[in-house]
Amino acid sequence: MSRGLSFGTLGTLLFAGLFLSASWAQAKAEPTQPFPEGSVITFQWNYSCPSSRGCSFRCPGAGGASNVTKLTIYLGTMPVGTIRDAPGLFYEFSTLVIPRSNGFTIGAGLGTLSCQVNGMTLDYSGPPK
Repeated sequence: MSRGLSFGTLGTLLFAGLFLSASWAQAKAEPTQPFPEGSVITFQWNYSCPSSRGCSFRCPGAGGASNVTKLTIYLGTMPVGTIRDAPGLFYEFSTLVIPRSNGFTIGAGLGTLSCQVNGMTLDYSGPPK
């Protein structure tokens, strides 16, 4: 009898744990920006892909993707350890398969930051929105 009670209790706890895990995951807020708190963004580029396929981007040293439907690139600085204003390039994008992705590159000094954007339309460039 106690063995049946133990298995029943264990099963109930496991079943309840699944629902608690799901509700905790839903309550967790996703970040709304692809750069860390404390970053100072000075410029932004917004791109879209008119055909929703065949568009891609590549930022050497940072990454890239193909079949991109939307891309936003941010240029700015962020604090890293004792460095207050490390230059950074942050980006977020969507593809036909992945609805939300992001990446970054942090510079250690003066250098060249570049990105190649293929097949996309530049919808906005200027100060951050």
